[in-house]
This record gives sequence, structure tokens and C-alpha cells, in this order.
Amino acid sequence: MTSILQAEPIGKVVVGVDTHKYVHTAVVVDVVGGTQGTLSVAADRGGYEQLVQWTAQFGQALGFGVEGTGSYGAGLASHLRRHGHKVIEVNRPDRRVRRRRGKSDPIDAENAARAVLAGTATATPKSAEGTVEMIRHTKIARDTAVKSRTQAMVTRRASYADGDRCHAFPTNHSHRPNGSEPKTVLRNHGSRGLPRLRGGKSELP
Repeated sequence: MTSILQAEPIGKVVVGVDTHKYVHTAVVVDVVGGTQGTLSVAADRGGYEQLVQWTAQFGQALGFGVEGTGSYGAGLASHLRRHGHKVIEVNRPDRRVRRRRGKSDPIDAENAARAVLAGTATATPKSAEGTVEMIRHTKIARDTAVKSRTQAMVTRRASYADGDRCHAFPTNHSHRPNGSEPKTVLRNHGSRGLPRLRGGKSELP
């Protein structure tokens, strides 16, 4: 287990980032373990650039410990690499650590930075480039298309079932019992049982 400090001079900082779908939280820690600052940015290109500029005020970053480099942190990791920064993949904190220290985005980001400082996080994330990445994107697109096609088939079958239920209750007169049409019913029963008005005319209730 090799610490990042063995390859870099003292006086620099390390950044830990807790990534989520819409917001990333970063914490800067110096080489002696002191927390220098905390920042939350949007999970988009503007937020990534804001994070890089904010980090620069603390000095040169020895590395960025990023959680979820294969999911929510993929965009940030790619942006940092293009700007010449070292990116280190950090696993999510252990549940026992979360229970002991509490669960919050700044705490998770700080844990990511300290994991890089201690040398417990050393993995380099995938570059998200090249043939393998192209195949991955193609598979994602195919899976999405298959899922959409399946949903369309389910919807179409449901509409057919609704149509069959409607045919079970015909509305044409040919299937009605003789004398069951509204006009026929009135004609057959005449005015029997209806209240009488003056002049002998009946009134519907």
C-alpha cells in the first residue's frame, strides 16, 4: 500500500468527491489531514469546471479521489483527465464507517480524500474511451431499444384486451331481446302505472 505522498512533495492537497446524479460534493484535504474547504457543484460541464477552478486556490492537487467513476462520477472523471489531473477511483464507504461517523455528502467526500492520502485507494478508473467503451455504448443503446419495444408490445396487447371486452357487450339492436328497445318498451307498456294529469294525459315521473 503506497501513499500518494511518497511520489509528490509536501505542501499539496488532495480532493475527494462524493458523486450523485445531479450534485457532486467535494472536500479539499491537505497532506497533513486538515480540511481546507467544501463545495457542492452541479453534475454537468459547468459544475466540473467550477470544481477545477475552486480547487486551484488551495494549490496543486495531487489527485482527485472520485466515487462512482463508472456511474454518476464518469463525466467528472473524464473532465478531470482531459485537464491533466490524476483521478483515483474510491469505493463507497464501509457501512460500519458510515454508522460511526454519520452519513452525509461532505463526510463521504472527506473519506474519499483521506483514502487517497492513506493509500487505501489506488485504482485508476477506466478511461471511458476506445473500442471497449464504444461497444459498451452500443450495448446500452440496444438494451434501451429492446426495452422500449417490449413496452410497446405490452401496451398494444393491453389495447387489444380492452377492445375484446368492449365486443363482449354489443350495442347493435340485432342482439337485443325482442321489445327491449327503449321506444318499444314505452309502446308495449303504454301509460299503465303512470300518474294521470287533468284531461286524461299521462306524465312521466
